[in-house]
Amino acid sequence: MKVVLAGDLDPPEWEAWRTALAAALPEGVWLSADEGRREDPPVTAAVVANPPPGSLAGLPGLRLIQSLWAGVDRLLGDPTLPAGVPIARMVDPAMSAAMAETALWATLALHRGFFAYQLRQREGVWRVHTQRRADEVPVLVLGRGAMGNQVAATLRRQGYPVAPWGRDGGPLPPLLAAAEVVINLLPLTPATRGLLDARFFAAMRARSALVNLGRGAHVVDDDLLAALDAGHVRHAVLDVFHAEPLPASHRFWQHRRVTMLPHAAALTDPRSAAAVVASNLRALRDGRPIAHLVDRVRGY
Repeated sequence: MKVVLAGDLDPPEWEAWRTALAAALPEGVWLSADEGRREDPPVTAAVVANPPPGSLAGLPGLRLIQSLWAGVDRLLGDPTLPAGVPIARMVDPAMSAAMAETALWATLALHRGFFAYQLRQREGVWRVHTQRRADEVPVLVLGRGAMGNQVAATLRRQGYPVAPWGRDGGPLPPLLAAAEVVINLLPLTPATRGLLDARFFAAMRARSALVNLGRGAHVVDDDLLAALDAGHVRHAVLDVFHAEPLPASHRFWQHRRVTMLPHAAALTDPRSAAAVVASNLRALRDGRPIAHLVDRVRGY
């Protein structure tokens, strides 16, 4: 099976992926996009990591585009993406487990006031906060996909009351008013872009907290900063941003109520993700159903 590899990874990252993919699918022939365009018979699949626009043009035999990332918003935003070719996103149990670990860390830190203790340390202040039980801290998880479901299940096992919500669910404002911690894991689509805006933050319970593990474009930054400055949102844990790396001039860097991660909440691990890729490529070869296909209209 001939497979094109395309994306914005640097050479050491690609080497790690090539090694993992070759181990998971030894019968595969792994080619660059330029090499793939010269192949006869043509390549049948492409494994991609946010490839630059035009990367997949000129591959007439393409029958599957397999993403290495869970989010496919940048991929779908490429106007040169071959029409009609099925796209599969990455759904890796190891990545979902890592995301659940990050969500649990953030929820625990918000629940127990650990971010506030960090500030007190810098200020030289010794102050003990009231300690509450997990069952006194309601959590709202936005997103009911593989990651959202695992995050919800992990938090429930720790005793947190969890309400899940998806775009096809009921009204959101009552859930926002009830939650102390709101965790965003929604896919980025035209319907969810800018969803976390001034109206969203106003609907949140006073002194509640936001954990954004979805996409930076879900958030209207100025609206979040206004809610933080007013104290209505008491803290924000942010892993994703409109521009990455985040510009040094952005207020998030120095804001007392913001904790930042460099888009590191759940990294794709080539060792486990390569097995997911190999399974789908073998399904393509054998004429079996492809797992985790993307609905281009819905955007995920």
